[in-house]
Amino acid sequence: MKPGTEHKVQKGTIRRMKHIIIGTAGHIDHGKTTLIKALTGRNTDRWEEEQRRGITIDLGFTYFDLPNGDRVGIIDVPGHEKFINNMVAGVVGMDLVMLVVAADEGIMPQTREHMDILGLLGIEKSILVLNKCDLVDEEWLELVEEEIREELEGTFLENAPVVKISAATGEGIPELVETIQEVMKDTVEEKDTATIPRLPIDRAFSISGFGTIITGTLLTGTIAKDTSLMMYPIGKECKIRSIQVHGQDVDRCFAGQRVAINLSNVKKSELKRGCVLAPPNSMKNTMMLDVKMDILKSSMRILTNHSRLHLFTGTSEILCRAILLDKEELGPGESGYVQLRLEEEIAVRRGDKFVVRFYSPMETIGGGVILEPNPVKKKRFQPEVIEELKQKESGSSADVIALHVKQHGETMVTTQELAKLTALSMEEVTRDIKELEANDIVCTFEMKKETYVWHRADEKKARETLKRVLMEYHGQHPYRYGMKKAEVHMTYFKKIKINVFDLYIETLVQEGALKRHQEFLQAPEFEIRKDAVYQKAAGIIEKTFTAAGYDFAKFSEIDFAGIKKETVDDIIMGMVGEGSIVKLADDMYTLVSYMEQAKERILERLKENGGVITIAEVRDMFETSRKSAKPILEYMDSIKVTKKTGAESERVAYL
Repeated sequence: MKPGTEHKVQKGTIRRMKHIIIGTAGHIDHGKTTLIKALTGRNTDRWEEEQRRGITIDLGFTYFDLPNGDRVGIIDVPGHEKFINNMVAGVVGMDLVMLVVAADEGIMPQTREHMDILGLLGIEKSILVLNKCDLVDEEWLELVEEEIREELEGTFLENAPVVKISAATGEGIPELVETIQEVMKDTVEEKDTATIPRLPIDRAFSISGFGTIITGTLLTGTIAKDTSLMMYPIGKECKIRSIQVHGQDVDRCFAGQRVAINLSNVKKSELKRGCVLAPPNSMKNTMMLDVKMDILKSSMRILTNHSRLHLFTGTSEILCRAILLDKEELGPGESGYVQLRLEEEIAVRRGDKFVVRFYSPMETIGGGVILEPNPVKKKRFQPEVIEELKQKESGSSADVIALHVKQHGETMVTTQELAKLTALSMEEVTRDIKELEANDIVCTFEMKKETYVWHRADEKKARETLKRVLMEYHGQHPYRYGMKKAEVHMTYFKKIKINVFDLYIETLVQEGALKRHQEFLQAPEFEIRKDAVYQKAAGIIEKTFTAAGYDFAKFSEIDFAGIKKETVDDIIMGMVGEGSIVKLADDMYTLVSYMEQAKERILERLKENGGVITIAEVRDMFETSRKSAKPILEYMDSIKVTKKTGAESERVAYL
């Protein structure tokens, strides 16, 4: 059974109970609240001012059950122009809207604005409810219905069923209930319970003895009692004390349900409409949005660059400036890509719908969909910017993740950060990354606590950079083993964490894309150049060290017959790396064969002396000076043949 549904028995069969959210819209005094009372038996005008003034100021909520057992949560949306922001908040999460029109008045200007807003916010299912039919005769009713039909042509309400009622007398209410059931029978989309829970708050209040209560429509995911969530954008973590759905205590609520939640660790004074409850680190506050904006055909305004607007999205109302990215201006019926620069922080998700109204006078001019909730600042008329937004408009969540990964070419990006940027769950991000990886669009590097993601185009660029840099280095230093890994990192990849860079290098080594010798990186085809210069220097080194024996010649005092010091230094280090020469101290080297012989003789002496040996004994054993005996013992310390016991001149066997 899918979460968020209950089983209902009907005529011997078991069916799943749907949770449906219905909203009302329409002009003030056209009878929306009376209609809801007729459907549910409850009055949503709960606040004193609402009762006194006879209008719905804030959002009223109640519910009723359809004959088939489905539960309908119903939202009484304000009709007065002054409360448009409440009306937008009420649309969040709706499955169906009932447009209520009084038969004795017909469609009014505010009704038209409500229709525009509902269309912009993506409402598709609708019923036209002609109320107060008891006040007009049949001929007038037919005339009003015809006029309304003409008015609705070209809107989402064009093909909506019409139900004629009188909320005051109850006439037509049973037919309306049947119509709701029929419209919603096969059309309610399953709510997304697999992603992160997200609850935009439309009301917050306190109850003595309980503390802070919030209400809203759970858009996605599930919320369980006793879990901790984050309140955005204020960044406060709070615990879920209790949950109510339609006045009943529950342990868990699901996407599509109207819920009331009792929170701890947050005060009512800290909350406002526009706050969103979601998991910690699952969303990122933003001061900018990239959007696709549609201007209403009915708008009397032309949107110009940098216009100041009121933005409504979810339950938020925020002032912003509109930066037109692909047009000089947007007129009635036109669309364009826009960056909205906000005056306050909000937390939203790609795909969220929005409405914009002119700053002054306050009138709805358009709306659209959020393409990027966490964008970078963009310049106008940039082809690559427009192309990116087109991809975000038409692409899947995996496509959007790929674009985000591409923006982190110098650093890589973690799966957790991607989840926060996109407001997707870790499961969704992981699924999309696997898809992208299978298509060779991204590559991943799994660390203990995090998985880092890199766009394949950036990885290929890094691979090319490494090859070029190493080949240039080999050309300049043909006698060296390669470039130090730390130097490569600090010079070319310093924004990538060192442990992630190490893993990347190991990956390239395993693929054969480069070689590694200790801490030196090499191009795969590189070998130390052993030309005439090398052979000459190596010959002098071996001859000198052989002649010196255990007296050890100072390297700086060797005559290399005109070979540059830098070249000689590289060659000796190459010989050390190859294992034919060993470094004993600064300016002091010898043949590895001498140290192997010394190791055998010292091990024998340790065995004879009960595991103890002194510098003086080493001096006498190798017929050398104390100055040379000391580095011999220090070398034996380094390879764990001997170790100090405290006295500088004495050693004991390591084991």
